[in-house]
Amino acid sequence: MILQQRLQNHLRQIARERDPYLATAGHFFVQEYIRQEFSQWGSVDFHTFQVGSKTCKNLILDLPCQSESKKKNLPPILIAAHYDAVPGTPGADDNATGVAVLLELARKFAAEPGKYPLRMVAFDMEEYGLLGSAEYAALLHEQQQPLRLMMSLEMLGYRDFTPGSQRYPSPLQRFYPPQGDFIALIGNLRTIRDLIGMSRSIRKAGVSSQWLPAPNRGLIVPQTRQSDHAPFWDLGYAAIMVTDTAFLRNPHYHKPSDAIATLDLDFLTGVCEGLEVAIRGL
Repeated sequence: MILQQRLQNHLRQIARERDPYLATAGHFFVQEYIRQEFSQWGSVDFHTFQVGSKTCKNLILDLPCQSESKKKNLPPILIAAHYDAVPGTPGADDNATGVAVLLELARKFAAEPGKYPLRMVAFDMEEYGLLGSAEYAALLHEQQQPLRLMMSLEMLGYRDFTPGSQRYPSPLQRFYPPQGDFIALIGNLRTIRDLIGMSRSIRKAGVSSQWLPAPNRGLIVPQTRQSDHAPFWDLGYAAIMVTDTAFLRNPHYHKPSDAIATLDLDFLTGVCEGLEVAIRGL
């Protein structure tokens, strides 16, 4: 119950109007909240980039791995969530849930490091065309920085047990359940082993999970590309989106009604717990 309370506290701070252009005060408030939370666990780096005359910021926290793993010089797992929201919505599911889980995973892995070093990133300007993640992925690629895996946390808190509540791009409805009660893991072909292992870990934590491999950078099913993992796919990195499937399930997507009251906090808590176990198992 303590974890659920912590997630709820984060949501209360983050779920507010925070479009980078039309709600600059809310956007800055959330950016500062993430910085303060991250700074409890280490020094926070800003990756700044320009969009026209506007300076935008990705926030980065590096967490070390277990001391015995340090000798192996392992590449980091990058875990990310975007903190901006579209105009006119508090963006509780999109993407306050992703940021809340990112902050809690940072807390957990700062206290008890995993096998791999972690890079926790809060991306800006996702809603304007994945701009923050595209800039950052290009930087890593240019510097030839390897990653063990990139993971985009994209809407994690909406669940609906009603048959028919889950929609799919054709022909996926033939292979997946009709009710929106699962968390989905969508990865490129390089991640198939990770998709299977992580789904299994999440199910053990008591949350239903489905996985989908997306060939050809997800271009066959464009809906699989609508988050910050897509620029990493395009540059050849192993990357996974963790999602409640957004507009294919959540009727409040990009609306003023995307509020905390519409979320299933038991589901969100289970996803967070499952992800911790899954990441430790990689």
